[in-house]
Amino acid sequence: MKARCEDTAVRELLERRDYLCRLTPDRALRSPEETAEFLNERGFLTRTPDSALPSFFGACHEEPYAASSRGFGSWPATKYPWYFELADRPDVHELRVHNGKSILFSDETLALVDPICRSELARLEQDPDNARLLVHLADAGPSTLDELQTELALKPKELRQLRSPLERCGAVVARGLRVELPDGGHSHTTELVRFDHAYPSPRPRRNRRAHRGGGTCSRCCPEREVTRKWFSWRWLFSEDFVDRLVSEGRLERPEPGWLVTGAETTSAQAPAAPAT
Repeated sequence: MKARCEDTAVRELLERRDYLCRLTPDRALRSPEETAEFLNERGFLTRTPDSALPSFFGACHEEPYAASSRGFGSWPATKYPWYFELADRPDVHELRVHNGKSILFSDETLALVDPICRSELARLEQDPDNARLLVHLADAGPSTLDELQTELALKPKELRQLRSPLERCGAVVARGLRVELPDGGHSHTTELVRFDHAYPSPRPRRNRRAHRGGGTCSRCCPEREVTRKWFSWRWLFSEDFVDRLVSEGRLERPEPGWLVTGAETTSAQAPAAPAT
């Protein structure tokens, strides 16, 4: 997200965000361990840069595998496996609630979305179309795509149409699986599991930082992004959603069209963190 503004206060906030979200080459991620620290610092991490949320690819600053291609070829040439290594850690949680795209949560920030995902699961179970897959997963437990296609007599496209809205809302979690083959090789597939099976007990909020939510991860952003680009849960965002947060002092508008967490407007006047 490279939107810029002439206002001095917002410009300083964006410069601070560039540092915190590693958007300058001198702050490029250098190891899987540093990537894990980045997630824990920010709380959320998307795979590709498409908004003010911090992103893994945006923090890599590495030439793509195939510069002229799209899709996988546009991924960082050597660092892209770090994302999947990070997603496999037990204290990292990958959901597709970023409008259907993958986003990583730390233990702390998963606690913020836990009640939303459970609420979405309960809501979607009341719809006959969605209930078909949810009820089956409740009975069968975690299931691979091949198993679901066989057991529900579905074609790949039909299963994709069933699972997509459930993953977007967090009711279903998709996990990558490595399958060992008899000849010594391996293949990869996806396993689907209900959110309440993946996380049987509600996730407790651990500390003060978890309550800061989106402000921790992005610091400063265009207002239009909060309700349109960040998460799939459109019902959360009533017409006065942002106005209420501003009136409560949880967000501030340094100028029209821009949002920042209340504590950040003062820190914009402090010296920028030193480059490393």
